[in-house]
Amino acid sequence: MTTELIHFIGGGQMAEAMIRAVINNGTIAAKNISVSDLRETREQFLHDTYGVLSPVQQDEAIREAGIIVVAVRPQDDLASLGKFIHEHAKPTAVILSIVAGVTIEKFARYLGGEHPIVRVIPNTLTDTGLGYSGVALNSLATTEQVDAFLNGFGKVLYIEEALIDTFTGFGVCGPNYVYYFIESLADAGVLAGIPREQAWQVTLENVAGAVEMLKQTGKHPRQLLDINNSQGGVGIHALHELNNSDFAAGLQRSVLAAVKRTTELGEER
Repeated sequence: MTTELIHFIGGGQMAEAMIRAVINNGTIAAKNISVSDLRETREQFLHDTYGVLSPVQQDEAIREAGIIVVAVRPQDDLASLGKFIHEHAKPTAVILSIVAGVTIEKFARYLGGEHPIVRVIPNTLTDTGLGYSGVALNSLATTEQVDAFLNGFGKVLYIEEALIDTFTGFGVCGPNYVYYFIESLADAGVLAGIPREQAWQVTLENVAGAVEMLKQTGKHPRQLLDINNSQGGVGIHALHELNNSDFAAGLQRSVLAAVKRTTELGEER
């Protein structure tokens, strides 16, 4: 367990998910986490639910923190917030931003001076310990400064910041595509006559089993498809129909659309 003091500026849903995960898996004790939010009711909720320090004096919390998590909205007054952080933070404190669409360069201008800055696109699977968060560092930040914290709510993929938009549309949105596939497959079972509850159970088991099979065998999906699809059999007929539906290209277009929208949001900022 790390004893680093972590201060969250903003206590919204993503901040709460990160806090819940690191506390539940023992990465950071609640007593070492402080949160400030514009809504007093939110601060009280986070304190009552997780035992974190909230409300707190913002300047004091920033002064003491080793990691400062900026979890506000892109449309908030980041210039004033950056100046406030610069005035009170220790020179060695890591400024970790999860603000959508704000590059490290922009954030550095808001802060002024020189600070270790880490830009994080958190995954949405925080409670499972699975899923990758995309992370980019400026030249003053190191993986050692943040690795323990970031791994507390999933896995970490350190990438060039130029790939952040791509990672958002592909990696962070990834569970959406999987959820939609699972829903559609379960519906197909119901359409074919399987009771809803049983169709749901079979679908989840097939998805989990297929992932485990890929991991255990190290085989490419096409190799496992070939094993399952005998000549003239049921599986190959089903796969033929799926190919006719433009399934693969549709999924790829969805990812590209998500990447494009992520870039647009960043340009609007």
